Amino acid sequence: MIIITGATGALNGATVDNLLERMPASEIVVVARDRAKAQRFADLGVAVRQGDYAQPDSLPAAFDGADQLLLVSSSDPKADHLALNRAAIDAAKKVAVGRILYTSHQGASPVTPFGPGRTHAATEQLLADAGVPWTSLRNGFYAHSLAWLAGPWRQTGVISVPADGPVSWTAREDSAEAAAVILTAGGGYDGPTTITATTAPTFAEVAAIASELVGRDIGYELLDEDEWMRRQVAGGAQEFMVRFTVGMYQAAAGGFFAGTDPLLTTLLGREPRTARDAIAA
Repeated sequence: MIIITGATGALNGATVDNLLERMPASEIVVVARDRAKAQRFADLGVAVRQGDYAQPDSLPAAFDGADQLLLVSSSDPKADHLALNRAAIDAAKKVAVGRILYTSHQGASPVTPFGPGRTHAATEQLLADAGVPWTSLRNGFYAHSLAWLAGPWRQTGVISVPADGPVSWTAREDSAEAAAVILTAGGGYDGPTTITATTAPTFAEVAAIASELVGRDIGYELLDEDEWMRRQVAGGAQEFMVRFTVGMYQAAAGGFFAGTDPLLTTLLGREPRTARDAIAA
């Protein structure tokens, strides 16, 4: 039995959709904080269980019987993600799941400037210490984030960033399909497993791609970090989110998102989507 958390979200919801193309619904269970939000899966014959990382007592029953358990990290920027992930891993150990898979991130490291990357690295250490077979799906930075991180360039005609470096922008849809392939592969993926697109353009190169696609010059400027933050706050962004976002650009400049890996192409049996596809969309 494969049990999936976070299926009411876009990533693991798409993973379940891909699993349903490969195996009977009766072999899949989804876990949701609010079971009503997972009704579409129940309508397809998937069992839906209630479970909440913030309510550890709810998790053993939610995870019971899992040959494989796919854990998604919380997306709440104000949550104590590591404590929540620890509760989920402890519950999985308690009911002796066969394998834990975890949606991590490329560049997970204790020293990355990108806050979630530090949490992912710490969670991977929890998994390594748990004594349970585990796979960490180190997905490339999701390409749909370009709509946010490249800023309103269609209106302004320029991409402004506080730091720059190569990023292997990876389609969330491709990551979800890859997760389904790994879950149904019957093993062979242990520990950190990098899942990225095959190119890693800088924001300067993204500006050049955008120029080609829209048929007009899209400029690029590398701003002083303080000036970039001032502009974001002046535009209405919350300061804590601005500081959170700066860490991503700093990590890109530090090369944490630069690597590409052919595994995704192998898993999909085709070329994955690219940053160009994301910009065009």
